[in-house]
Amino acid sequence: MPGSVPASGEATWPKDVGIIAMEIYFPSQYVDQAELEQFDGVSAGKYTVGLGQARMGFCSDREDINSLCLTVVQRLMERNCLSYDSVGRLEVGTETIIDKSKSVKTVIMQLFEESGNTDVEGIDTTNACYGGTAALFNAVNWVESSSWDGRYAVVVAGDIAVYATGGARPTGGAGAVAMLVGPNAPLVFDRGLRGTHMQHAYDFYKPDMVSEYPVVDGKLSIECYLSALDRCYSVYRNKIHAQWQREGVEKRFSLEDFGYMVFHSPYCKLVQKSLARLMLNDFLSHPNPNTETGPFSGLEAFREIKPEETYFDRDVEKAFMKASTQLFEDKTKASLLVSNQNGNMYTPSVYGCLASVLAQYTSEQLAGQRIGLFSYGSGFAATLYSLRVSQDSNPGSVLDKLLSSLCDLKARLDSRRKVSPAVFAENMKLREETHHLANYIPQGSVDELFPGTWYLSRVDEKHRREYARRSLNDDLPLEAGRVNSTTTIEQHIPSPAKKMPRIPGTTGGPEAVAISNGDH
Repeated sequence: MPGSVPASGEATWPKDVGIIAMEIYFPSQYVDQAELEQFDGVSAGKYTVGLGQARMGFCSDREDINSLCLTVVQRLMERNCLSYDSVGRLEVGTETIIDKSKSVKTVIMQLFEESGNTDVEGIDTTNACYGGTAALFNAVNWVESSSWDGRYAVVVAGDIAVYATGGARPTGGAGAVAMLVGPNAPLVFDRGLRGTHMQHAYDFYKPDMVSEYPVVDGKLSIECYLSALDRCYSVYRNKIHAQWQREGVEKRFSLEDFGYMVFHSPYCKLVQKSLARLMLNDFLSHPNPNTETGPFSGLEAFREIKPEETYFDRDVEKAFMKASTQLFEDKTKASLLVSNQNGNMYTPSVYGCLASVLAQYTSEQLAGQRIGLFSYGSGFAATLYSLRVSQDSNPGSVLDKLLSSLCDLKARLDSRRKVSPAVFAENMKLREETHHLANYIPQGSVDELFPGTWYLSRVDEKHRREYARRSLNDDLPLEAGRVNSTTTIEQHIPSPAKKMPRIPGTTGGPEAVAISNGDH
């Protein structure tokens, strides 16, 4: 049976479970943050320097959370030459809710119809920006459990981050990330090394069921984020110290032990402050830090401070941002490519940062490194965990294939179309007025979407949504939705089970179809 595990392997723990492949999608249009500053009448640098943002991607009324996830999943499957039969779990992490009952995952299942595969576990997971991480953990746990049947798991994190007019609007964005999870991965989860902190707070929430806009307490949200980072880092260090002691390793864990460190990025400046925050934690926990030379030089005045009293202490922030400048350059700056150019994607944010690292370093530079990831979702839930990069950096290795699939990331960002702040504001107004309308045909242009993008074609009188796919070939009709369109196969990933059916690399596809989230 496809995907079944041989009886002899039932007691075998899958080896090197982690992320095998990744795909990222962002809208084809953006607004320039410097131009938005002028349009909003704020001081120059408020968004570009104060927040650290250069561009912000956004969706017209042609795209919603279902279309984003349809696009990124089909792209992941096509580019990796994967059969839909080879997937046994699909879970979506999102906080963009357009239906209080029907999940995004069930909409994505329409991509599986031709394969006949309906045996796919998983559903949607929601808690602000943390849902994607929860879905990823669930996928890893499934592969490592007695429930695993030998097939892949696919994890999707997607959101549309929009805000009402005002100071929070420039921290928006949109996008989706899909990840293929299974054994023998190039990015392997460090087993037992997760530091989690969960607590009740109303820092950011969405109580209005008819609006896309959240209620935000900005100052409290920053305090919650930084306090969660402190707690998660402390738990993570305690766990890795315990592991090392069992292995006979006597050393202290510090930020230096991460080859790269990526964060959930509401805006880039907060990430830079967060790295400095980890350095502060290392400094305060060290029994005898050297304040004469080295990274802690000149920081002796801060030796007796209490972390919980420093969330908004400018002196502490400035001193440790300066002290961690080189660490930021070496370990974190590259991760902000997508965040700086596209904005906050909510659940996919931290994974867009991971993709940014993978897109800008070679397999030789990454091989064997430990990558730290901090995921945060308001309300609030947070985890700091780590991935180990495969040692095999040879051409054709799984690591090489993963990096090759992301090497066009910057070019894709640069290929987007810039629109004026006035057009951006018009799009936001249109989304606000048409959100949850029934019997509605979107007004946004289809020909401005990237080739291969799924889009909303109509909402009927019963709120059932119908979708079509823009052709991958610009010479074909734009309204044609192609479930298995012609595409360039960049790589081929073998299935976990030996006899797994796969999509052949053909040059032709079946006739165009459109799909919906209602009756078929």
